[in-house]
Amino acid sequence: MRARIWGSRGSLATPGPDTVRYGGNTACIEVALSDGSLVILDAGTGIRGLGVSLDGRRPTRIDILLTHLHLDHLEGLGFFTPLWDPGTDLHIWGPTSPVQSLSERIATVLSPPLFPVHLTDVPSSVTFHDAPQGEWAIGSATITSQPIIHAGPTVGYRIEEQGRTLAYLTDHEPALGSDLRSVSPEWISGFAVASRADVLVHDCQYTEQEYPSRVGWGHSSTEHVATFAGLAGVERLVLFHHDPMHGDDQLESMLRRVRDLGPDVGNVALAREGMELDLSPSAAG
Repeated sequence: MRARIWGSRGSLATPGPDTVRYGGNTACIEVALSDGSLVILDAGTGIRGLGVSLDGRRPTRIDILLTHLHLDHLEGLGFFTPLWDPGTDLHIWGPTSPVQSLSERIATVLSPPLFPVHLTDVPSSVTFHDAPQGEWAIGSATITSQPIIHAGPTVGYRIEEQGRTLAYLTDHEPALGSDLRSVSPEWISGFAVASRADVLVHDCQYTEQEYPSRVGWGHSSTEHVATFAGLAGVERLVLFHHDPMHGDDQLESMLRRVRDLGPDVGNVALAREGMELDLSPSAAG
């Protein structure tokens, strides 16, 4: 299993000179499985570049796992070139809702007047799935999804293949209303998804000074992500969902702060466009 980050920004795409090092595209991660299957985590603006890169190496079936349907995680879908290929078998997974189906909710964005073509008129074959609470298989991997704390229906994903695990918890506020150190792990949002993961990609949108005025917004501070990763016992932590107001220099300051907080994690890094994560068995240890 290998992963590549195509978008690491949160809330709003932020191109410009202050975001060159870590990128301005919103959330999208490509996960290539050992059997050739392609899994995509979220469909932010980063998915446009991913789609272009697939020319000549595109699998027939593609699975997109949406954590939730906020615009920064969905706005690139209409510009994903495989969506417009009649030969594409596209499977889109996302959080369940008691009000509307997944396809109906996505169509509110991919339909006039917000988009020139209605979702039902795209030429590819698109199948929608409610992400089950538990385990299922995609290709050679086992996928686990569970609801997590964020505004609106949101899930976190865990991808396991050949004894290696990638956990993806963007837009996550596990410390909402509690001190993580005082809570039993089984009661912490997202803990089962992240526990003992080889790589945890986790929300780190706010500094500790910013967080008090943003409680309940669905995101984590540097202190929260450091504590959560330490409790989960992950091997590598990748800080994700960068605030649009944070330029590269401030992101690096936040990285230093997370490291200073001393989570029991061997490697802490900032997510950046183009970053590759090798989770093959040969990379273990």
